[in-house]
Order: sequence, then C-alpha cells, then structure tokens
Amino acid sequence: MNTEKIVCPVDRTLNLFNKKWSIQIIRDMFFGKKHFKEFKEDKPNLSNKVLSSCLKELEENGLIEKKVYNTTPVTTEYYLTEYGQSMNRIVYELAMFTLNDEKSYSDETREALIDNFKKTLEIDD
Repeated sequence: MNTEKIVCPVDRTLNLFNKKWSIQIIRDMFFGKKHFKEFKEDKPNLSNKVLSSCLKELEENGLIEKKVYNTTPVTTEYYLTEYGQSMNRIVYELAMFTLNDEKSYSDETREALIDNFKKTLEIDD
C-alpha cells in the first residue's frame, strides 16, 4: 500500500515562498546577480535578519545559489538557479494579474510595464 502523502502541487509551489519577501527577491534576481545590500535598496522595511532568512530558505529550496568571494570584506553574490529561472512565467502572471485589472495605470504605462516584464523575464507570446 502506498503511504506517500499527496500534497497539492499549488501548495508545494506556494510553500517555496513562505517568507514575506521571497517572491520580490526572486523577481529582483531576474534583473541579474545581486549582492546582499542590493536587495534592500528599494525595500526599506526589509531587515537584515529577514533578508538572510529568506535567502537561506530560497537557497535550501534550490531556487538561488550564492557565491562567496574571498575579498576584504567578503563579497557574496546571489543568482537564480535554472530551477529559479523557471519561475519566470509565475512572476510574469502575477504582474499581469494586476496590470490587467489595475485602474491606476495609463494604457501607455501599462504597455511599457508589460514589455519590460516580457523582456526581463524572457517571456515569448
């Protein structure tokens, strides 16, 4: 008898983003490799402790990797794994959910944002 507990794939995916800032960190990494301080540049409410915890969890889940350089001070760079890069369609659809319904964007701004997301996330129609 199979005793494996079946977990809904949607739940498993959402569990990859348990922490509040996880999806924003993934989104930011589509723009390229990041250093620790770069994640905080547009997130003033993100504490070092929470950021460290999110990065560690994303690394444990195989979505990101880090490379530590032997410099003074030590430099750490984070980047998306291939698995993390496969989240591009999810990030794009999250953006489209708002852009397709949001009333606060002009048509011109909406189109520019959509084009930017498509280019950054390498989305082909």
